[in-house]
Amino acid sequence: MIATILPGSPNFHAVGYNERKVSKGVARLIEMRNFGTLGTFGKPTPDELVKYLQEYTSRNNRIQKAQFHVAISCKGHELSESELLEFAHRYLSEMGYAEAGQPLLIYSHYDTDNTHLHIVTSRIAPDGRKIVHDHERRRSQEAIDRILGNDRKQKTGKDVDAAKQYTFSSFAQFKAVLTSMGYEVYQKNGKVCVKHGGKVQKELSLSEIEALYKNGYRDRARCRQLRSILKKYRDVSSNKEELQKELKSKFGIDLVFFGKKDAAYGYMIVDHANKTVINGARVLAMDELLDFATPEQRFDRIEDFIDRLLTLNPKITQGEIYKKLRKQRAYIKKGVIYSYDGKSRPLKAFMAEAIDRNNRIERVEQFKPTTEAERDMLCKIFKVNRPDLVSLSPDRPQSHTDAVNRLHEIFADKEAATSTRSRLREEGFIIRQEEDTVYAIDFKRHILIDLNAEGFNVELLQRKPKINKQTKSQQATPKSKKLLRNAGLRDAGGGSQSEKREWEVGHNGNYDEIDDGRALKR
Repeated sequence: MIATILPGSPNFHAVGYNERKVSKGVARLIEMRNFGTLGTFGKPTPDELVKYLQEYTSRNNRIQKAQFHVAISCKGHELSESELLEFAHRYLSEMGYAEAGQPLLIYSHYDTDNTHLHIVTSRIAPDGRKIVHDHERRRSQEAIDRILGNDRKQKTGKDVDAAKQYTFSSFAQFKAVLTSMGYEVYQKNGKVCVKHGGKVQKELSLSEIEALYKNGYRDRARCRQLRSILKKYRDVSSNKEELQKELKSKFGIDLVFFGKKDAAYGYMIVDHANKTVINGARVLAMDELLDFATPEQRFDRIEDFIDRLLTLNPKITQGEIYKKLRKQRAYIKKGVIYSYDGKSRPLKAFMAEAIDRNNRIERVEQFKPTTEAERDMLCKIFKVNRPDLVSLSPDRPQSHTDAVNRLHEIFADKEAATSTRSRLREEGFIIRQEEDTVYAIDFKRHILIDLNAEGFNVELLQRKPKINKQTKSQQATPKSKKLLRNAGLRDAGGGSQSEKREWEVGHNGNYDEIDDGRALKR
């Protein structure tokens, strides 16, 4: 559990910071206490919250930066949001910020891989006095230990004993081990002081540590391996901190630098996997280790990196590359490399084409084809020109089996009002025929069914010819014309306004008799 006390402020800028997170959808306000009538008739605005905190704080005008802003987080998601909220209340009580009437804002953030809360309040108590802040960070750590029941001295003792098991040849190397564990270590009057949480937790004699030195130790094979690892991950890291994080998470290697944060003069490699400490200069020179790329060099390295990925895995997709490029603060989209700082550069054409092809191959493989015929048909649909790169699936997924069973029900339903083809369309399937094979394809669920192989009667899918629904009189028209021709009579060909219209009815004005055929019987 970590509580990070953030900088104070006279204008409570932490409110704006957290509210901006809320507006982006990566945080929410989960608790608001003692803000008078604010929030009674709707959600208060950030300006209203700040104004209230400033007015509350004005009861003690001697405090210049009255904002108290602390972030409380746990490892990963080992605590739920409600459990962490309960912890936060106990923490505030321990730190003196839980008196009745103390204004309080608690935000939950969702933009990292660990559950964490941000708390904003005033350093002024409800009675106008300033809340005690002496040795605040040390007291904060002690408060966490009391809540969690941690015995920090006991833990420090165990960590020191663990550090003694490493192979090291100097005090600087022993110090590097404990530094990698989060301790501050220094010598004083022949003693080694181990400090954590603002307090010296353990002292031991320097001679005790010197007795553990192993001079001349150097595993040349391991040093060559470490050199390769350092160079590889330096080339895909943007700064020292990113490099440290990658090496720690992937290999259990800590890089401990000596000197100022922005002006380190040396470093140690703490190899936790082998419990050894090596002087970094023996593996890779400091200048070479920290030789991070310029923007143009970075694009060159990213292209190199993508090229190596395509060499190692000719089927790697844009999504898979994206996950790896995130560490380099870049991504690719439609054949262009974009860096997180807004710069971009087109990817080389052969790489862009290969990635586009692989994306299409991935779409084909989502259908899990089991035969070459199925694979080739899907490649034709998705325009994949390298069917040999598509992997055939050894087994049918359960979704395929369920879909086949459902189609059997549809084909067996003889009383359905609509055609079998229409029923399949309602189920999300389209029909496609390749030579003598008929397939049913559901693009949404990535299901491909070979209807012939599954024993379906594909004749039921044949489209029936449309019947031309003509009236009997229309159907008889051609025959009537033939009779007229045989009788030596000519069709006038005129419309209703033709001057010869009377001839058609024989000058007889009794149209009803003509229409119903009575005149023909006379």
